[in-house]
Amino acid sequence: MEFKRLNKDAIPGALAKAERYRLLHEPWQSESICHDVLQIDPENEAAVIMLILALTDQFDQSGRVEEAKALLPRLHEDYDRAYYSGLISERRAYGLLQQSRHGSGPTIYDWLHEAMAWYEQAEAIRPPHNDDALLRWNTCARLLLRNPQIKKAEVEQREPILSE
Repeated sequence: MEFKRLNKDAIPGALAKAERYRLLHEPWQSESICHDVLQIDPENEAAVIMLILALTDQFDQSGRVEEAKALLPRLHEDYDRAYYSGLISERRAYGLLQQSRHGSGPTIYDWLHEAMAWYEQAEAIRPPHNDDALLRWNTCARLLLRNPQIKKAEVEQREPILSE
């Protein structure tokens, strides 16, 4: 099946609709619109960012992490690549937490710590007056504090077997 192509001058309206669909909790609609925009304007960074967000909105239902990560090189700034890398990791952790009954498991912890490391990288190179990475880091820290069951996996240590 061949998709219908948008007019280039319809992109701003299409991206506004994509944002609206995200806010309505219909990320698959937003995702579809972003693909339509990127079909005619592959360098449209706003569409790439919106697509990353739409994919991460679906992490509680699907694990499309690699698909979201594959979009990161299309972002122009180092800050954006670090910030959205953190966002992908944070939202994957949150999706896993929503799926679990108890919220335990090393992957949630690992995803959150990976997100926090990305946010620290973004913080170091952030533009003036942009504390978004700090806000996200604090959100991850509070999530860990509110959920003490999320812990780093303890490596099982075995006693060496002594031969007689």
